[in-house]
Amino acid sequence: MTFEPREIRRHRMARNGWCCAVSMIALIAGAPVAAHDLSAEHDGPARPAEAPEPASPQSQLNQAATAPNGGSGQNGQNPEASLDDNPQKDIIVTGIRGSLQRNLDIKREAAGVVDAISSEDIGKFPDSNVAASLQRLPGVSIQRSGPRGEPTGITVRGFGGDFNETLYDGRRISTATGGRSIDFSTVGADFVGGLTVMKTPDVTLSSNSIGATVNVQFPKPFDKPGMRGAISASGSIQDDSGKIVPVVGALFSDTFADDTFGILVDAIYSRHDTQTNRVFVSGWPGGRIAPCQLAGSTAATCAPTDDATADPSQQKSVVSWFEQQYGATQIYTKDERIDGRIALQWHPNEDVMVTLDDNFTRQKVRSDNFGFGIWFNQGSLRNVELDDNGTITNFTQDGSQTDFTAGTDTSVLQTNQTGLNVKWQASDNFSVEADGSYSKSWLNPGGELTSTNADIGYGFGIGPSLGLVINGDSSDTLPELNNYGPGGDESRWADPSVIGSHVTVIQAQKNTDVVKQGRLTGRWESDNFKLAFGGSWLQDRYKFRQRNTFVNNFWQAYSGYGPASGNTTGVPIPADLIRGEVSTKNFIPGFSGALPPVLLRFTAQDYQNFLTGLGNPQAQNIPGFNYDAPTVGTDFTGTFDTALDNGSIRDIQETTWALFLRANFDVELAGMPFHFNAGVRNENTHVVSAGFGQVPLQIVQNSGDPTLLTVILSDPQPVSTKSNYSYLLPSIDLKLELTDKLHLRLDASRTLTRPGLNLLTPVASVGTGQRVGALTASGGAPALRPYLSDNFDAALEWYYAPNSYAAVDFFLKHVSNFIVGGTQRQTINDVIDPTTGQPAVFAVSQQVNGPEATVRGVEIAWQHVFGDSGFGFNANATFVGTNKPYDENDISLSGFAVTGLANSANFIGFFDKYGFEFRAAVNYRAEYLRAFGQNQNTGAFGSEPTFEDPNLQIDLSTSYQITPQFNIFAEATNITNEVQSTHGRFDNQLLDVFAYGRRFTAGARFHF
Repeated sequence: MTFEPREIRRHRMARNGWCCAVSMIALIAGAPVAAHDLSAEHDGPARPAEAPEPASPQSQLNQAATAPNGGSGQNGQNPEASLDDNPQKDIIVTGIRGSLQRNLDIKREAAGVVDAISSEDIGKFPDSNVAASLQRLPGVSIQRSGPRGEPTGITVRGFGGDFNETLYDGRRISTATGGRSIDFSTVGADFVGGLTVMKTPDVTLSSNSIGATVNVQFPKPFDKPGMRGAISASGSIQDDSGKIVPVVGALFSDTFADDTFGILVDAIYSRHDTQTNRVFVSGWPGGRIAPCQLAGSTAATCAPTDDATADPSQQKSVVSWFEQQYGATQIYTKDERIDGRIALQWHPNEDVMVTLDDNFTRQKVRSDNFGFGIWFNQGSLRNVELDDNGTITNFTQDGSQTDFTAGTDTSVLQTNQTGLNVKWQASDNFSVEADGSYSKSWLNPGGELTSTNADIGYGFGIGPSLGLVINGDSSDTLPELNNYGPGGDESRWADPSVIGSHVTVIQAQKNTDVVKQGRLTGRWESDNFKLAFGGSWLQDRYKFRQRNTFVNNFWQAYSGYGPASGNTTGVPIPADLIRGEVSTKNFIPGFSGALPPVLLRFTAQDYQNFLTGLGNPQAQNIPGFNYDAPTVGTDFTGTFDTALDNGSIRDIQETTWALFLRANFDVELAGMPFHFNAGVRNENTHVVSAGFGQVPLQIVQNSGDPTLLTVILSDPQPVSTKSNYSYLLPSIDLKLELTDKLHLRLDASRTLTRPGLNLLTPVASVGTGQRVGALTASGGAPALRPYLSDNFDAALEWYYAPNSYAAVDFFLKHVSNFIVGGTQRQTINDVIDPTTGQPAVFAVSQQVNGPEATVRGVEIAWQHVFGDSGFGFNANATFVGTNKPYDENDISLSGFAVTGLANSANFIGFFDKYGFEFRAAVNYRAEYLRAFGQNQNTGAFGSEPTFEDPNLQIDLSTSYQITPQFNIFAEATNITNEVQSTHGRFDNQLLDVFAYGRRFTAGARFHF
């Protein structure tokens, strides 16, 4: 809340008259131009008689949240609106044009580089998903969850995930996922007041984002005193799910006791069902194969080896990349979310405002899937054909195993944040704000099973000499299997008479994340000078642990496929376990390449119930049980119990103290208003990381399925580490008003991004369940340092007409301390690999601080409203580049590139008049390097990359206002039925393609 000194306010009102005073107060408070008639004809916004004080990014956030009610001050408060004797004189502009005007005002008045999205009206946010709204802004693009198709994260100027900090009303929110970024699908958009994206930092709030700081602003009772409320209800259907599911929300707010107390309550229930088809290759490990494996080889035998003294035809010398695992699945996802919020405010006089609020959200996502997966081993490939890049485009593998898979993945993410904020205007010039909050998140608080998976199938004795062919680009072509089915009989691909049991995997993840924080800020304000100073404290404690069936080896209880595959382990699967078949015809829209004809529909629960029903193998002899396997052979009593994975246990606490100082000056330079904002923030961080260390003692090969390995680990030993670091983070923002309409900005700052808490584990972790030729481990990195970035912006903004502007912003970021995930092949504890008789070689992934890089780019934005016609558009484009692009020909372990950089463009055309609104949004993002690492990371050339293919999506929305209080609306997303696909190092190395379909929504809103 920003209180204007009473003496200044009385002086201004006396000098300019009552009506001018109302407008001036709104400007000085940093509020949107709520009293401006958008249909008025004039040349453009006039400069006020006195230049307004630049609003801080924090106050900009609060304006965005409460703009539908005429603007607000800090943390959603609007003291001018609540203290004004005649607040009814404000003209409230709603709808698309009103929202865009408020967004423009926020951008124009901000001290730094800021973009905003405000609610069009109470209970009416532009998009049903917060991330979907953010992608309409310059420099912002989204990441989608493949199985759901939902936008879950954002990238700003090429920096995604943890590089962006998300705040709720200026406070850090806990996550329980281990990272620092939030899943935006967990944020209910219906009653969000506004979003602000700060691309330059406000040192009084945070300097912890290299990409941007996003503040999600929620409404408060005193944003607009009096009774108000809103109810919304809608139904949505995804074209493949076939179910209409609801979204229902309600908000009520009132002030009473002579407007000294206020309460606001809202609640939302939402559900989205999605059926998605997926084709995948789990990884493209790089390595070397022997010449004898190549098509046309005349070698009499083929036994690939690393022995430099062996026959050259047998030596692994040919650089190549192969498909580790290939498959397809159909996924049905049910996403349910409950959001609840209460805000209480006490406003005993014009100088004091006390706010107590609580935010609750609970999201449950359940995904049921079934499909197939086929595993390949590099040393087993024969008749190999390579393209010019070394990608294996054709091969055969004798005795291939065919797995039909089913699974249920469940995630329950629950978060509750309670906060108290006190603002006191101590004098006309001095104010104090104290803010504190406690936030806790739980992942699977009830001990829910994270995943339950089942593999059945055939192989070994009837395993075919299966082939896989790559015929084209990952953006439109699927790999094709050939010679599949028992013994190569493709007509028996899904013959239940030869299908037997294989592995059974259960995992139960349970995390908690607690964030405690406090901030004390003092402010001194005079006509042309502002000073803000204070300090903050934040403690984040993250706990992580997992139980699974790998640790006790129960996953291999009935592995081996049974007698039909010529094996003594594994049992035949009853025909009634299979519930049906699903055709793979036109499985992925727009893609060529045939899949095997059907997928088998069954559930992991039915499969496990069947195996449990066989009885206790310790009390009776059960043919097909894996009696010779370590641990499971003697400990399994019929039920698939999970065991604690000691290597997964992490307890990480991070505590940060910060001091900050910021000064704002408003002067004239050659007769032009000049706004100068300088600040500095010092942060000191202390990290304590604890866990349990174990090393491998023995590796045992499964006698029933020789492709499976069990790693025997030592007893766990507690390990704890400590580390500290401190950084000084300065910031300068300059804004020169060249004319009333033309503004020049120059900004420089230093910001940081801390590593994800899940990366700070102090120990290396070796999984107990492994596969031949694919031994993996992950290393700890408790002493990782933050990324540091020196940032520079130069922008020119032209506000040439009401609700219209054009802007260009050049930016440069020089980032050091990049955290890179390297993969090295090494031995651990000299444990022997039983398949080679030599020390086992593990692919060990570990995070390290290392390189530095420069990112540069330009954002171009144009917003235009065609007079009073009701038509308009908002368009923007971002072009980015770096001095460290990815080099696909670099096969060294030290290869590095900046991830997340993609050119992007957005266009929104709209009509808003006569109570009717229509909006068409087109979003494009070019191909980009999303991350290093794939689902399988076993290659010899470090972590292989994941690229996302270009994506173009078109969304439509419309609404009609039947009465001033009641409207109906509809929305269609992904109307052209686009898919999401990724590839590896080269364009033809398909990794994933998700077809998540279209979604249609219709509903109604009522507000008073």
